[in-house]
Formats: sequence, structure tokens, C-alpha cells
Amino acid sequence: MNMRNSTVRAVNRLTARWAEAHRGDTGTVFTAAGVWPLLAPLADGAAGPARAELAEALGIPAERAAGAARELLAALDGVRGLRAAAGLWSRADLPLEASWLERLAPGTRGSLTGDPDADGKALDAWAAARTDGHIERMPVALPEGPDAAQLVLASALMLRLKWIQPFWEGYGRPSAGPWAGRTLRMLRRDTALMDRVGVADGPAGAVTLLEVVGDGGVDVHLVLGEPGAGPGGVLTTGIEAVTRARPTTPVSRLPEGNSGPGLAVATVLALSPEPRLRIETPAFEVRGEHDLLEQARVFGLEQASDNSRGHFPGVSAEPLAVGSARQSALARFHAEGFEAAAVTAVAMSVGCGVPPRIRYRTRRAEVSFDRPFGFLAVHRTSRLVLAAGWVTGPLPYEEREEKTEEEKRREEEEADAAWEEEE
Repeated sequence: MNMRNSTVRAVNRLTARWAEAHRGDTGTVFTAAGVWPLLAPLADGAAGPARAELAEALGIPAERAAGAARELLAALDGVRGLRAAAGLWSRADLPLEASWLERLAPGTRGSLTGDPDADGKALDAWAAARTDGHIERMPVALPEGPDAAQLVLASALMLRLKWIQPFWEGYGRPSAGPWAGRTLRMLRRDTALMDRVGVADGPAGAVTLLEVVGDGGVDVHLVLGEPGAGPGGVLTTGIEAVTRARPTTPVSRLPEGNSGPGLAVATVLALSPEPRLRIETPAFEVRGEHDLLEQARVFGLEQASDNSRGHFPGVSAEPLAVGSARQSALARFHAEGFEAAAVTAVAMSVGCGVPPRIRYRTRRAEVSFDRPFGFLAVHRTSRLVLAAGWVTGPLPYEEREEKTEEEKRREEEEADAAWEEEE
């Protein structure tokens, strides 16, 4: 994926701002990589305080924004397993500046009729088609009357990847924390690549990071903080670590004992001298519905959403203001791989076996994500964060109806035995 390092840094900066601003302990997923390419053409066509505010949120000068957005969307669409699309819809009677249109990223061009039902169906169909039905509705407000949308800008991202090494699926019951006693759909695997796990120290405390490698150019990093740590601090530290702005100590260099949140390192007796890392995490599915204007300062939209006057003379001779800015997103993490989808829309209105014989002492590490944690989908070479989120509701384990209590007990014993060192 070819793009400017400055663009990658700018998008990751917006991701970190968004993560830091997230409040509450509810599960969510969001992607600044879907918002940034929409803020860029707004900055390109804006003037006055709105232009300055958008440029600050973007992290690059407004005059470079449109070109950077084109490059970003083209590069994203070239990543294996990732599709990116853009669209613009406007009222037929809205004059648009030809030079501004020429600088937009290629994509769908359509018309708004002014009929909210008809326009909504057309926009919903676009969103569903470009996310394989994962996002069924365009996240946009289409009011009637004087506040009717004059122009809609949208982006869609759809990521699908498979793990290089799949997990095996079973069930588990955390013994402590907010998920204690719940029977969860747990994913487990064993690897010799111990340094897939590391620990970073941030302002909110230590964070354990696990890298799960995808079959294309994208990996998913799970990030776990200390008990009670909130999403803002954990995700921010995680973003700095995966983008190499904050140092991470790999497991191979950590001391024995409880070396990080959810992480234990020890020297054990084993058949092979090869070090091993054992991983346990719940499967999850999270959704996020975000009104960007509720955090307008994060996205540089405070001035642009003031409808007492127009802010975008480079877009149209008509006075325009941002009337709606929203994102709908989804992420799924399962035994075989990971999926994420997001649609972002900005609407503008008029502004006005047998135990083996043990021979070796070797290093083992176990990491368990058994309480709320974060995740980051990251392009491997550029370190662009494509999606970020927080997991509070892992998927429950679904028993087969015909399974007897004896079968359940035996399966639980077998699962436990698989995770114990043989003496």
C-alpha cells in the first residue's frame, strides 16, 4: 500500500483522538480511516475558521487534504482483503464548484431528490452493497423542509481476513472480573512465536498486546489493560505501541511471573526445548453507532456545523453547513479470521494424548483476555490503524441441545487438561 507517511500519521492521530475521547465502558468499534477521507474534501472546500479547524483535526494543511484523501482511498482499496469506496450525492439544483469535484476521490456520483424515503433507500442500498450487507443503513439524517440535505459525502470500508494460524474453539468461564461465571465462546491456540505478545507502559498503566497475523497485509492486535482500566487510556497506549511511537517489551525479554495484564511467564518442564506461547481470548462481535457532531471538536466540525452561515465557498456558491456526520461500524473476531465494516456519511444543508517424557526446562508464556479489552486492525507495512474498538460483551458459548451433562463435564475436563503442564 503506497501512501505518504504523513497521511498515515495523520489518520492514526485522529484514531488516537477518537479513542481518548471515548467515554463509558460499552463495547464499540470505530474507524478514523473512514472519517478522515470525508473531512479532507470538506477542508479543501472550506474557508475561514471552519477551514482552520478542519485542518487541525486532519493534521495536514487544508490545501493538501483532497489529494491525500484520494491517495488514501486508492491505497486502501489496493490492500488484499480490504475494499474502500466513496460516494457523493447532491441536489440537482445545487451548483458545485468544478475544481472541487475534480479533486474528489473517484466513486459514485448520484442525485438527491428531496424525498427522504426515496433518497434513504438509494443511500441504504449503496451502503449495503459495499459492505456485503454488514451495514444495511446509511448513517445519515435526511430531514425535510429548510434543513433538507443538499449534499451527502460517504465512505465505505469492508475488511475480511483469515488467520495464518486458526484458533481452536471451545468454552471457558472466567473466574474473576466482570465476566466471572459466564460460559463464553473461547478461542485458543499454541505457538512458538512468543514475541507475538509484548507489554507497553503508558499513562494509564501497563498494557499487554497480542498480534494475531492475517493472511493478507492486515493484522489484529488485542490490547488488555490493568483491571478497571478504561478504553481511552488502553487504546491510546495500544495505538502508540502498534505504530511504534511507544516502546514495547517482547515476552522473551520480560521477567518471570505476572509480567503484564493477563500475562504469566514461567520456566517449565517440557518435552521440547522450544519456547511456547499459549493464547486464550473470547470470540466477539461489536457494533458502533457514532454521531460525530457529539464530539465535533475531535473531528474539527464545531465551526462547520454552525448553520447560521455558510463555510464552504470552495464547494458551492450556495451557503452550506454540516448538518449530519455519523458512522456505523461492525467488527467480528472468530476462530478462522476477522471482519470489519464501516460506513461514514456527512450531510450538508443550507447554512444559513499419552503424557510424553519430560526432558527440558523451557520458557512458557500464557496470555488470557478474560475481561474487557481493546482491539486494533493494523496494516502491516504502513502501520495505518484501520479500525479500533472495545469489547465488553464477548460471545456466549452455545451448547448443542443433545449434549448431556456428562458430555459437558468431560469436555470441560479435556479443555482444562489441554492447558495444564504434564508433570
